[in-house]
Parts: sequence; C-alpha cells; structure tokens
Amino acid sequence: MANYKAALDKDVTKRYLAIDQGKRTQAMYIWIDGSGENLRCKTRTLEEVPKSIADLPIWNFDGSSTGQAEGSNSDIYLHPVAMFDDPFRLGNNKLILCETYKYDHSPTETNHRKSCVEVMEQAKDEHPWFGIEQEYTLLNTGKHPFGWPADGFPGPQGPYYCGVGADKVFGRDIVEAHYRACLYAGIKIAGSNAEVMPSQWEFQVGPCEGIEMGDHLWMARFLLQRVAEDFGVVVSFDPKPIPGDWNGAGCHTNYSTLAMREEGGIKHIEKAIEKFSKVHKEHIRAYDPHGGADNARRLTGLHETAHIDSFSAGVANRGASIRIPRQVGEDGKGYLEDRRPASNCDPYVVTEAVVRTTILDMPLELP
Repeated sequence: MANYKAALDKDVTKRYLAIDQGKRTQAMYIWIDGSGENLRCKTRTLEEVPKSIADLPIWNFDGSSTGQAEGSNSDIYLHPVAMFDDPFRLGNNKLILCETYKYDHSPTETNHRKSCVEVMEQAKDEHPWFGIEQEYTLLNTGKHPFGWPADGFPGPQGPYYCGVGADKVFGRDIVEAHYRACLYAGIKIAGSNAEVMPSQWEFQVGPCEGIEMGDHLWMARFLLQRVAEDFGVVVSFDPKPIPGDWNGAGCHTNYSTLAMREEGGIKHIEKAIEKFSKVHKEHIRAYDPHGGADNARRLTGLHETAHIDSFSAGVANRGASIRIPRQVGEDGKGYLEDRRPASNCDPYVVTEAVVRTTILDMPLELP
C-alpha cells in the first residue's frame, strides 16, 4: 500500500514561489466564519498591484460551508476593509481582511466590525487607544499541549513564564516566525513572551486607535495560525485549554482615551472603572463568543483572575477585573487593563463594548 505524507516538502514549494509573477498579484481574502472564532481564506488574481482598499473588488463565497448561509441561498459577499503585505508569498502579494454580508447586503451574524466602525466614528474625538495581549496555547496535531510528556504533565507552573531553556520553553521557533511575519505584514505587533503555563504564549498588538485594533488583532491571529500550519502545530485560543491547576488564556485589553493620557488622567480612569462596575454582567456576556460560557472556565478567582460573578479593580492587582498598572498609579495618568476578555473573544465586540460604556454611555448591543 502506498504511504502518503500529509506534510509536504517546503523546499520544493520554495522553488515555485520563487518564479517571477510579473505585475499580477495574488490577493488572499480573509474573513471570520459563522463560528465567530475561526478564519477562512481564499485567493484571487489581480492584474495590477492594489494601492488601496478601493482597488479591491467585492467577492463572494459559499456561506453554506462556513455556517453563514443555507445551501439554497448560499452566496455571501466579501467586502475588503484592510490590506496587509503577504509574508508568505512575498513580493507584491497581499492579505485582504474582509467583512461579510448576506444576499440582502445586511451584515452576517458574525460581522461585528460594521457596528464597531460606527461606534468608533462617534467616539473619534476622544481618540480611544487599545493594546491587546493575545494569549494562546500550542498543541500537537493530537490536540495535546506541544512539548508536554505524551503520558503525563510537565512540572508545576513557575519556571515557564518568560522562561528560557529547552526544559521550560516549547515552540519558540513558531513565536519568532510569527513575530517576523507580523512585522513584514505591517501589523502593529508590540512584543511577545512565554506565558505561565508551558506551551502557552502571548503576543501584544498596539497601540491602535479605534477600529484598527480589531483589524490588526484578527490579522495577527491569521498569521499565527498560518505560521503554525507550516510547523505542523495547532494553535488553540481556548480560554482554559487544560483543566486543573493551570493558567487559562485571556485577551487582556489595555485602554485609554485622550483625557486619560493627559495630566490628571487618573480621574478619568477611575470614572471609567465606575462605569464598568455597573455593567459587569453585560461585559462578561460580550467578552467571549459564547456569552460567558467559555470564560466561566477561566475566571474562577484563581490563576491570576477575578471571579466571573464579581467586579473588582486595583493597582497592580492581577486578581482584579480591572488592573491599573503601577506606573499609571504613580504618574496619575495613562491607561487601564481590562483582564476579563477571553482569549477567543472578538476584538471588535470587546473594543466596541468598552467605548460604548466609557465614552458614549450607550447600552451594549450584545451578539
């Protein structure tokens, strides 16, 4: 019987990718599918290199295969909204982030970008800045944490956070490749580090203003999964991938307005925290794709989290819902960190919720 390999030879692929393609451009269209968590992509040829979003045509796909339409009326429109350089195909090739629209041109249920854009436009004079810390876990193709013993567990948490050494760090090659891919693409990646649980990592994106935060984080997630694909490793954004005495994975959201960043900004930070306290349950529902069900496994009051049912805030307190960084407390201005969003959150939903609550005083429109 023939023995087929699922992993192909990348050196062979490189020979073909080196072929000159002239002025024609490969544009990979990328979108969020019906799960609200997963990304899909497909490629088309453009005769010229696009200089802006206006140069990119609206396209479509089979929504019945992505959980976004019925087979009898399956076409879903792809509207390009953000363009990045392609670190895999290189050259003039592009990655195109898209919004999804139904046959009647209304947004699909998982297109939360449209409403986020509208909210950010209303709040633009406040210049809302965001920086998101994306935690994730590397798994082997059997969905077991990458680098963990096949029939057991590694040593207890402690030496892995920002660690170094083959017995403490698993998968650094993926992290380094992803970082460089983000820089090439134009993602505002700010840093990366190994996290508390072994095979768990974090990268940070920002500062980004308004809608740019969601655009850059979603594209950074795509790049991470695409890089890991080359290594034969799976990326998990599950908020609690391993039950028991192991840290979960969050998407801590750092946030400030212009007033918070100026002298005396701490008063505006405290006012925002007071507003958060009054709508805690609504934010919990918005902060993971399953209305808080995923986050309930993570926000237990243990492992550097506040309990999901209570709201708290404090300076340098990683067990609080909202943390004011120590330096911010000393300077009397800066930003706050919302530690509640889950690692699989939709950043469009999170950033919209934050701005609705703290700037616009508008009720949340929950997914």
